[in-house]
Amino acid sequence: QVQLVESGGGLVQAGGSLRLSCAASGRTFSRDAMAWFRQAAGKEREFVATTGWSGGSTFYGDSVKGRFSISRDNAKNTVFLQMNSLKPEDTAIYYCAAGRVIYARSSESYDTWGQGTQVTVSS
Repeated sequence: QVQLVESGGGLVQAGGSLRLSCAASGRTFSRDAMAWFRQAAGKEREFVATTGWSGGSTFYGDSVKGRFSISRDNAKNTVFLQMNSLKPEDTAIYYCAAGRVIYARSSESYDTWGQGTQVTVSS
């Protein structure tokens, strides 16, 4: 069974940091593009970041550029999202996703999703 499992979410004060992890199992994801999306209550799912097969190229949504960093460890089948300088508007459920279209910003380009991890940033 192919699975993505996120972890590392929680409650943090504004200005703080969190590091999310996404562990993949069921098959190797080294040839997949990996991405993070988020969805705040009452809002549509939003693109956060994506990285290609090697992790050498990364792309970010405008709202997180310069604060968040995506990386991957293919040997461990894991992708990370380092989130710094967090703001209350970063509060959302964060989802990890895998797909075969690299650098895609649309959720429709990803066919495997995790269950999400809650991130709450207090002011």
